[in-house]
Amino acid sequence: MLFEVWAPNARDRVTLLLNGSGHPLDRDAERDGWWTGVVPAEAGDRYGFALDDGPVLPDPRARRLPDGPDGLSAVVDHSTYTWRHDSPRLRLRGGVLYELHLGTFTPEGTLDAAAARLGELAGLGITHVELMPLCPFPGVRGWGYDGVAPWAVHEPYGGPEALKRFVDTAHGLGMGVVLDVVHNHLGPSGNHLPAFGPYFTDTHHTPWGAAVNLDAPGSDEVRAYFQGSALAWLRDYRIDGLRLDAVHALADTRALTFLEELSAAVDELAREQGRTHFLIAESDLADPRTTTPRALGGTGIHAQWNDDFHHSLHTALTGESQGYYADFARAPMAALAKTLTHVFFHDGTYSAFRGRHHGRPVDRERTPAHRFLGYAQTHDQIGNRALGDRLSASLSPGLLACAATLVLTGPSVPMLFMGEEWGATTPWQYFTDHTDPELAEAVRRGRRREFAEHGWDENEVPDPQDPATRDRSVLDRTERERDPHKRLLAWHRELIALRRTQPDLTDPDLAGVKVAFDEEARWLVFRRGVLRVAVNLGKEPAVIPLGTNGRDRVLAAWEPVETPAADGALRLPGESAVVLTDG
Repeated sequence: MLFEVWAPNARDRVTLLLNGSGHPLDRDAERDGWWTGVVPAEAGDRYGFALDDGPVLPDPRARRLPDGPDGLSAVVDHSTYTWRHDSPRLRLRGGVLYELHLGTFTPEGTLDAAAARLGELAGLGITHVELMPLCPFPGVRGWGYDGVAPWAVHEPYGGPEALKRFVDTAHGLGMGVVLDVVHNHLGPSGNHLPAFGPYFTDTHHTPWGAAVNLDAPGSDEVRAYFQGSALAWLRDYRIDGLRLDAVHALADTRALTFLEELSAAVDELAREQGRTHFLIAESDLADPRTTTPRALGGTGIHAQWNDDFHHSLHTALTGESQGYYADFARAPMAALAKTLTHVFFHDGTYSAFRGRHHGRPVDRERTPAHRFLGYAQTHDQIGNRALGDRLSASLSPGLLACAATLVLTGPSVPMLFMGEEWGATTPWQYFTDHTDPELAEAVRRGRRREFAEHGWDENEVPDPQDPATRDRSVLDRTERERDPHKRLLAWHRELIALRRTQPDLTDPDLAGVKVAFDEEARWLVFRRGVLRVAVNLGKEPAVIPLGTNGRDRVLAAWEPVETPAADGALRLPGESAVVLTDG
C-alpha cells in the first residue's frame, strides 16, 4: 500500500509507524515536501507519521480516527463497501432540504439511528437531507464546526462505514444527501496540521486566529488538501452536494480563488461520474457573484443560503429588533416583500448594523430563483440564541403555519431545520465536549459573558459543557402525535405536496414574483404564475384585495377560508395562510 504525506516541515526524515513497526519514507523527487513509501497494510491497520525526532501524529488525510483526533489513523478501503442504491440525481430546483444534526436527531446520536428515521422525511416529501459537519473533533458531543480532520468521519457517529450506510439508505428512499463542510478554520484542540506544514498563515486575521493558508507560500498544497477532501466526500461516500460554511471568512487574495477552483473540480467530477453534484455557500456578503457562473465572472457556486430572507421573516413574525435584526425591523413586511422579489434586502443599501452600505443587486432577469435557499430557522439562528429557543417557544401555531407557507411556497429553494415541521418545543442549544479543561472553561465563560452584555443573567445561559445541554436539544418525536404539532406536521406535508404538483412553485423566474402588502395590517400576498399565496400575521382578520373578480379557488388553507368575493377581496383570518389558484 502506498503511504504518502506532505510534510515540508520535516528536516531529515519522516517515519511511518504501522502497527507498532517503523518504516522510513523517501522524499518524493517530483513533489516538493512530499514523503512516500510502499508498505503492506490492510483495512483497520493503525498508523501515524513521526517527523524527525517528533511524536507520532495522525495522518493529515486520515480517512478514519478510531480513537479521536489525537490517536492513530486507521487504514480504510472504500472499495469493500457494496452499494445497494445509486443517487437519485436530484437537482436543487424543485428540492426541499432538511438540515439535520446527527447528535440530536435521535437519542442515540448516531448515523445508523438517523438512517432508521429517514423514511419519515421521505414521507414528508423532503428531497435532500443536509447533515451538519461530521469531521472528528475532541470529545463526543458538539455541533461539529470545530472539526480538525477534514477527510474523516467522527467516530462516535459511527465512522466511515456508517456514513455509507446512511447515504445508501437515503438514496434508496429517493433522497439526496448534502454535507456541511468547514474550510475557513479548524478547531482549536486536536489540530496537528501545523506540525506538518504551512496549513495556516498569519497574513490574515480571522476570529479563529491564523487563517487557513489559501494565498501565502505553500498555499498550492493547502488548497489541494481541502479540495481533495471535498471531492472525497462526493466520490467515496456518494454525497450529492456540499454546504460550504462561511465562505466570506475564506481569506484568499489570489486571482483564481479557491472557490472557483473547487466549483470547477466539482463540476468536472459530476461530468466524469454522470452524477449531480452541487455546492451551497453560506455567505453574509449579499453578493450575487458567489452564485454567478464562472464563465460570467462569478465563483460558480451553485446556490447560497439567504440570511436576508430569514432576518426579514423573523422580524415580521417576532417583532425582534436587536443586533442585525434592526435593519429589517424598521418595516418588516416591506423587507419581507423585497427579499421575496429581489433576494437580498441589502443590495447596495445602507446597513445601520454595519455602519456602511452593504450588498449588491441580483439580476432578476438572468438569475434563477433556485440559486438561493430560503428558511425560517437554521442551526445558527436557533443555537446562537442564549437559550437555543425555536420560533415555537414564542409564536402561535398559526404564525408557525404562516412561516412554513412563506418558506415552502416562496421562490427560493426551501430548507427546514429538524423538528420545525411539527413545531418542536425542544430547544437546540449550544453544546460542546472539549477535552482540554482550559478551553472548556474559556468557552463556558465566554458564552456567558457574551449574553450578559446583552442583558441576560449569566446563570440562565446553559453550560455548553454540561451533557444535559445536549440532552435537552434531542428531538421529542412523541410531540408529533398530538396537536398542535400533529396539525403543523400535516400542514408542512400539504405544502410540500403542493410544491411538487404545482409547477409555478418551482418556477425559477424571480422577475415573475409579484408582491403586495400592508405594513400596518400585517398581511402580505404574492403571485407566482396562476397561484396566489397570502398570509395574515396580524391577530385580527384582514381583507386583502386580490383584484381577481372572484375567480380564485382555494388549494390549501390553515384556517377555513371562503372563496374570494366577486370584488376580488379575500377575507383571511388572523394568524393564518392560504394558497389559491385562478388556473
